[in-house]
Order: sequence, then C-alpha cells, then structure tokens
Amino acid sequence: MTASQPPALTQPAPVAGTALLGLGAHRPDVIVDNEQVCRWIDSSDEWIRKRTGIVTRHRAPAEVSVVDMAEGAAREAIDDAGLAPEQIGAVIIATVTHPFQTPSAAAAVAGRLGIAAPAFDISAACAGYCYGIGQADALVRSGLAEHVLVVGVEKLSDFIDKHDRSISFLLGDGAGAAVVGPSEAPGISSSILGSEGDKWDTVSMDSSLLRLRDTLAEAQASGDAAALLDAESRLWPTLRQEGQTVFRWAVWEMAKVAQRAVDAAGIQPEDLTAFVPHQANIRIIDELAKQLKLPEHVLIGRDIVEAGNTSAASVPLALHRLRAENPQISGGLALQIGFGAGLVYGAQVVRIP
Repeated sequence: MTASQPPALTQPAPVAGTALLGLGAHRPDVIVDNEQVCRWIDSSDEWIRKRTGIVTRHRAPAEVSVVDMAEGAAREAIDDAGLAPEQIGAVIIATVTHPFQTPSAAAAVAGRLGIAAPAFDISAACAGYCYGIGQADALVRSGLAEHVLVVGVEKLSDFIDKHDRSISFLLGDGAGAAVVGPSEAPGISSSILGSEGDKWDTVSMDSSLLRLRDTLAEAQASGDAAALLDAESRLWPTLRQEGQTVFRWAVWEMAKVAQRAVDAAGIQPEDLTAFVPHQANIRIIDELAKQLKLPEHVLIGRDIVEAGNTSAASVPLALHRLRAENPQISGGLALQIGFGAGLVYGAQVVRIP
C-alpha cells in the first residue's frame, strides 16, 4: 500500500531587495590619550601615532556595560530608520566582550527595547558586524523578518592587561548599529564571509575561564588569601596578538577579500563613495586603499584616530562618523570589511542610508 503524499509546506514570500535604513552609535565619555596609555607600557605618543595612527581611544566606565552601549546605539539606529522598536523583527549583536556566556546580550537589548523577536549574539570578533549584516540581509530577503537590528559592540577595556604591549594600547570601547530592511532596489551586495582557522591563536585570549576556575579552587582550598588574589589577577583572560603575523595577513589577504566583495557587487572601485574597513591600524587601512586602487574621491573611514580599535563596533562606528561629517554621501556606495580573531573576515558593499 503506497503512503499518501504529505501536504506542501508554506514559506514566507521572499523580498527582492534589502538596504541599510538607519545608523546609530554610542561612544563612551571617558577618553584615554596615548600619554595615559604609556604610563603602563614602554612606549611613547610618537611611536603609537606613527605605528597605528591612534591618538585617543574611548573607554567605558565600570558602571556602563556592553548592553548599555548596545542599547544606546540601537535606539539611535531605529530612530534614524524612522521606525518604532516594535517594528524590529530580529536582533543580532556582534560582540566578544559580553561578560555572560549566556543569556545573550541581544536578548537583554531586545528586552530593554520592548522587542519580542528572535535575538542572538555573534562571536566573530572584528568581523562580527559584517557577519551580522550578511545574516540580517538573508533574514529580510527570506521573509523571516521585515526589519533586523544589527549592533557591533565591545567593552574591550574589561579584557586587557594594561601592561601588555601587543594589543592593549590599541583597544577602545563603543557600539555601532544599523537597521536592515526591505528595499525596492538592492542596497546590500552578496557578503563575502570566511575564516582561516589555522591561524586561530594569532589573536586570542591568554587563558580560559576553566583554567581560572580550577586555579582559584586550588588557591581557595589551600587557605592562602594572597595566592587566591594572585591567581585571580594573573589568570583573568586578557587579549594578546602576534602583531606582525596579523598585520601581514590583513594587508595581503584582506585586499583580495575586499576586491571579491567589489566584484560580487558588480561594480568598480571608482563607483564607491566610501571605504569603511575594520579600524585595526592606520597603516593597514592605507595599504588596503592603495591595493584596491581607490580614486581620490572615495572617502576612507579613519575612526581609529580618535576611537582606537573597537573590534566588532569599528566598522559601524566608522560609517556613522563618515556620514555625520559628510552628510552628502547618503545614497552612495560603501565597501565595508571586517577581519580579526579567528582569523575570520566578512565584507559587502552597502548603500549608505
């Protein structure tokens, strides 16, 4: 006896195009200059400026959390898009510094905004925001959500050793956000996403939470209060990087990824209005622009000078600043690319809202 054919399933109607509809940002009030940083490392203001381009970086005070900063950027982006929070159909937050393994920062932000929708975090370091835009584009085009909020946010100051000279002086805090929604004409190109996991440990934490737990348990069992404090101060996970390895990879490999994103968008470099790379190092930014042969009219995001490297927040913060300082670029095309710990990367061309 032949079983009857099961009924067909229904699916949401796909959407032809998507676009960024609004942008938002949160920059902490505390500003740390190079002279302050050099109290903790053997360096100088001149060396930091020459090697990285950084003059200052924003740091969040103890009472300001990842969720606080994400909420501030999210509210501005939703307002900039001309929407109400209840119109957001999904919340995606890219971060590696939310201090809770679970629940997600996205769920907390959704709750604060009164959004009853899917909410999840992405752990893709400096590429996280571009990963988020790629996922938001897919969610909207598939019909699963009409509008998606994407936030890149970091409180990197919670995870640095101020004496470390490999990365600590580069890092800042902040949040940048965008709303992705339907558009009559495509406003987000195909995303180029990838990873090179064989370089996993070139940017990483120097310890795991499990190691911290086990060492603290041993110190506590010994009854040695001094050993307990010493273990906690030494083993709290902080960021490290192999600077030269990361620099070479970013300069030579990410230029290829950026070109692939331009090709996928079906445009030429001269069609761009802006180039918004991850704010890792001013020399990387300038070298990428050179390899892409960007014409002089293309504005380049250099938010790193005042904000430092803010990981997942760096691309949206740089785009937000570029538009604020050059409102005439609204409607133009921006190539954005993020790359970092993993090593992971993501890029796409977007129309500037």
